[in-house]
Amino acid sequence: MNKPSNHARSIKVTRIGNSAGIILPKELLARLRVDIGDDVYVSEAADGLRVTASDPDFEMLMDMAEGIMRKDRDILKVLAK
Repeated sequence: MNKPSNHARSIKVTRIGNSAGIILPKELLARLRVDIGDDVYVSEAADGLRVTASDPDFEMLMDMAEGIMRKDRDILKVLAK
């Protein structure tokens, strides 16, 4: 996989009907691993906005669940029987 670049890239805001949008170049879509019709998520970050292909809230919940599963592994094994 290509190493992420820290270089800023300019993308023009374009009129799309009565709205405005940006058009992501093919290489950025590939880096996000998304295609036309896929959802992307925009969240606030300390340095601006972050665009991701996965829901940051869902990722946080999954991280919490994994922590619980690791911590309580023995209890979960007993409950699974």
